[in-house]
Amino acid sequence: MDLVRELLRGAVPVHVLHHAAEQEVYGAWMAEELAHHGYPISPGTLYPLLHRLENAGLLTSTEHVVDGRVRRVYTATAAGLGELTRLRAVVAELSGEVLRPAPATGPHT
Repeated sequence: MDLVRELLRGAVPVHVLHHAAEQEVYGAWMAEELAHHGYPISPGTLYPLLHRLENAGLLTSTEHVVDGRVRRVYTATAAGLGELTRLRAVVAELSGEVLRPAPATGPHT
């Protein structure tokens, strides 16, 4: 089992929501950003994720014409911002525990 891959798979929606909370994002940019952070993702995975986040009320989208083409851009909704706050707390708790030095003797009880 590739646990790193599993972790990254779960982190992708968090990463998308984080960026959509900061600014408008669109699929191609988001794919580049995720790849930059070690999350290579295909359009066949990314676009359904964006649609699921929008259907869940966490993102909203609008269409813009850029260079004669329609681009759908996404931003976080109020519900998305609330969910991001909850996710940040989970990530902080997990990273605090996982990154804490292991005790010199015995397992945790």
